Amino acid sequence: MMGSGVFVLFFIGLLSFTTAEDITKDEGVLVLNKGNFKQAMDDNEFVLVEFYAPWCGHCKALAPEYVKAAAKLVEQESAIKLAKVDATEETELAEEHGVKGYPTLKFFRSGKPIEYNGGRQADDIVNWLLKKTGPPAKALTSVDEAKAFIGEKPVVIIGFFKDQTSEGAKQFLAAASATDDYPFAITSEDSLFSEYSVTGEGIVLFKDFDEGKNIYEGDITEEGVTQFVAANSLPLVVDFNHETASKIFGGEIKSHLLIFLSKEAGHYDSHLADAMKAAKAFKGQVLFVTINTDEEDHSRILEFFGMKKDEIPGLRIIKLEEDMAKYKPDKYDLSESGLTNFVQSFLDGKLKQHLLSEDLPEDWDKEPVKVLVASNFDEVVFNKENDVLVEFYAPWCGHCKQLAPIYDQLGEKYKDHETIIISKMDATANELEHTKIQSFPTLKLYKKETNEVVEYNGERTLEGLSKFMETGGVYGQAAPDIEDEEEIDEEGDVPAKDEL
Repeated sequence: MMGSGVFVLFFIGLLSFTTAEDITKDEGVLVLNKGNFKQAMDDNEFVLVEFYAPWCGHCKALAPEYVKAAAKLVEQESAIKLAKVDATEETELAEEHGVKGYPTLKFFRSGKPIEYNGGRQADDIVNWLLKKTGPPAKALTSVDEAKAFIGEKPVVIIGFFKDQTSEGAKQFLAAASATDDYPFAITSEDSLFSEYSVTGEGIVLFKDFDEGKNIYEGDITEEGVTQFVAANSLPLVVDFNHETASKIFGGEIKSHLLIFLSKEAGHYDSHLADAMKAAKAFKGQVLFVTINTDEEDHSRILEFFGMKKDEIPGLRIIKLEEDMAKYKPDKYDLSESGLTNFVQSFLDGKLKQHLLSEDLPEDWDKEPVKVLVASNFDEVVFNKENDVLVEFYAPWCGHCKQLAPIYDQLGEKYKDHETIIISKMDATANELEHTKIQSFPTLKLYKKETNEVVEYNGERTLEGLSKFMETGGVYGQAAPDIEDEEEIDEEGDVPAKDEL
C-alpha cells in the first residue's frame, strides 16, 4: 500500500435489507452482506473479514491464500472464521466500516473490529490470527515438543526462563505479543535448557537458512527482542517475491539495498556470494534484497526506478520514511568492496537522492496540453504570471487513460488563454524534490501571483475541470486531509512501497 495514504472510495447508493439472510460459504469462507453481517458477528467470537472488489488485482492475488488460510483453521479445529464482503455491492456496509481501499481486512473480536496488519500468505494470516486469539508464546514442556515446534516454520523464537514471572520473561512475552509474523514459545524445562545449551535466561531464534540460529545478547527488553527478531528473521540476502514482499517492506528495517539481477544471465551465480559477505556488516541496519528482472511481474519495478534492461545487474538504495528516498551509485560495482562502499556512503549521509528526469522534448509546448519534465517544471509552473494546471500521471494508469481525452479537450479550450496553461507530466519518469506524487492521476493548480497549490478532487469532466480553473481553484478543491491519498487503477494496482 504505497506511500503514506490510501485511495478513498466514495460509496454511492444504499442497499436496504429488512430480514437477516442465511450465511453461505465460498470455499470455506463466509460470504457476508448487510443482511447477515450482524448474525455472523453474533454467532462467532473471532471473524476476519476481507472487504474486496471483484476487479481488484490485489484481491485476486489474495483470494487463493485466503481460502488456504480458512482450510488451515478448519484443520486446526479453530473457532476463528474467515469471511468476505464484496464492497462494490455492499457499499453501505463498506462505508460503515471505513473501507478506503481494496482489499481491506478487519479482524472482529466479539463484534469489535481492529485493523489487520499481517501478511498476505496463508501461513502469515493464520499466524497473525492465532497470535490475536491465543497466548503470545506456546508453552514447551519437552525436547520432542521443542523439536517439533522448531521444525514447523522457517523461523521460530524460543524464550528460556526458569521463572516465567521475571521481568525478562515479561519483556519477552510483550515482544511476542507485538510480533505477528513469527511463532514464539517459552519454556522452563531443565531438559530444554540442557538440549540447547542455555544457561540462565536466554532467547534463541531458530531458522532453516544462513547460520541456523541466533542467540540474543544483552538486556532483555521488548524493543531489544523485537529488533533482534527483525535483524535475524530474514536471510542476509532476501529474494523479492510475493511471499517475501510484505516482510521486506513492512518490516522494522527501513533502508534496503536493491540488487537487480538476471537469473537467466547467471548474475545470481556471479554476484550472490559477494552480496552475502557484504550484508553481514550491515545486519539490522540495511536489508539486502535481490530482484530477478527476468520475472515479468517485476518489470514495473524497473520502470519505477527509471532503469533499462541494459543496466542489469544494477543497484539502488531506498529509504522508507513518509516518502521513499532513492539513491544510485556512480557506477555499478557488485563486488563485496563495491557494495560495502556504496552502503557505507549511504549510512554516512554522503549520497544525494536520485531523482528521475526525462529529456525535454523539442516540441514540448506545441500541443494545447504542454509537456513538462523535471528540467522545465519550475520554469513553467512557478511563473507567477500564469495559472498552471498540472496533471501528474502514470502511463499504465487506467484512470489516467480515461481522463486523457477530456484533458485534451480542456487544453484545447484554454490554448489561447493569456494566463491559463494546461500541462501534464509523467510522474513515473520525472521526480521533483519539492513535490511528491503518490496517486495517479493527481491534478494540481499552481496559482498565479502566489504560486499557491490547490489540488483538484472534483468530477473528472470537462465542465468540472473548467469550473475549477474559472474559480481559481475553489470549485472541486481537495480537502487538506485528502491530499495524500492513493488511487487504484483498473487492475487494482497501487504504485506502492510494499509492492515493489
